Amino acid sequence: MSERNILGDELEPCGKDPLTGYYRTGCCETGDDDPGNHSVCAVVTTEFLTQQRAMGNDLTTARPEFGFPGLTPGDRWCVCADRWLQAHEAGAAPPVVLAATHERAAEVIPLDVLRDHAVDVPADPSSLL
Repeated sequence: MSERNILGDELEPCGKDPLTGYYRTGCCETGDDDPGNHSVCAVVTTEFLTQQRAMGNDLTTARPEFGFPGLTPGDRWCVCADRWLQAHEAGAAPPVVLAATHERAAEVIPLDVLRDHAVDVPADPSSLL
């Protein structure tokens, strides 16, 4: 069975550059061996990165020993659901790509809160014209 996103559809990739995901597959797959529930596909912002650093979660410094390149604003990254919620409560939540956010994010964050921060692009972008 394939992984599902927060909308109930097949989970789409979050990001390949940098390669994200707890399992470094490019997708926000999560499982029982992922203690952080890295399920939210976020487009990181300066505000989010600054807020996380202030909370002791430095996401900008590369940690090659963990396969972590360090993030810059605009990167798409699978973030821990509780860290995203923490940023939301602090007014610093980054945008979320719902189609690439794993359904397990709903164990921590209400869907309506995630929808309020959605930046999904429709499969047919011409519908935006």
